Amino acid sequence: MVRKVALFSALAGLAALLAGTAPAISAPARQKQLPVCPAGGGPSTKAPTGRASYQAANACRASGRILESGVRLTRPGEASFTPAGYHHLGANTGGEWSGVSGRISVVNGSVRAGTYDFVAARFMVKRNLGKGNIAWLEAGWAETGWATPGRQHIYTFNTNTKSWQFYDQYAVRPGDRVWLDLHSEADSVWTAWLWWNNRWNLLTAQKLPIGGNAVVEQYVEVHVDSGRPGRVDVPAVTVDNVQLRPPGGGASRYWREDVPTLTGDDPMRQQRRGGFCLDWVNRYDTWKAGDCSDGALSHPAPPVEPTPTGDAEVVAPSPSPSASATTSLLSGLLG
Repeated sequence: MVRKVALFSALAGLAALLAGTAPAISAPARQKQLPVCPAGGGPSTKAPTGRASYQAANACRASGRILESGVRLTRPGEASFTPAGYHHLGANTGGEWSGVSGRISVVNGSVRAGTYDFVAARFMVKRNLGKGNIAWLEAGWAETGWATPGRQHIYTFNTNTKSWQFYDQYAVRPGDRVWLDLHSEADSVWTAWLWWNNRWNLLTAQKLPIGGNAVVEQYVEVHVDSGRPGRVDVPAVTVDNVQLRPPGGGASRYWREDVPTLTGDDPMRQQRRGGFCLDWVNRYDTWKAGDCSDGALSHPAPPVEPTPTGDAEVVAPSPSPSASATTSLLSGLLG
């Protein structure tokens, strides 16, 4: 599955509609028990003191405004899919796990305002349901050409709402390092958490049809608007302290070489995608990805197997948004 970027014309003027909203949640009421996360604060400079969970000390739920970009889903290989615009650097697990966590640095890419350019650094859990249907949840940070261009956002994306959620409550900036956690609860509800202001902040909880274990991805993803050819620079993004939660519970473990892993390349060599490069500092829990140090230009290149899900697909501008490509605000979801 791939996700289409919502039409830029449909997003024009959306800022005027923003209002206080609840977290993006389609799961039952358990998360209502968490207190609202206070406004302000900043990225934690100290590592998490424990695992993300509803029982974690001072755990809370995001409560600031959330910009939701509606999207439509299509299958890779359909005529409208334009792989030349997409560049992925990272890895998939070869097996299933019950969660993933780690730290990702925030950078300022040269994303062009008013385009379908974007840079995203994220973790994802997914399951192939067959017949071209893939269910997933992802969380990370993104900078796009359509949602407050020039600003980096904490975001999630899930296949229940089929949309991006940008969390304005968390003002991330280049140079920040953010800790994220995705894992399943006992009821197979998948949750995404951000370690912010030295407490775990619940971003979203989704009841997905993937069970309690899933394939895990870690990727830096770049899309260059094929309708406006040009160069997008991405300073090196650092991903580290990546840990996996085993199926059935138990202590987390680092994503190391003994974990079956798919990269689409010889893992002993540098990944190169359209002028962007990935270097494994410590396979596979510490790595850097961004512009190649040799100054190679960004040349479009097709994705290399295994193709990561969550690609954004560009659609041509339309004079008016369709029902399947609209923007809306999450509101009142917690009752």
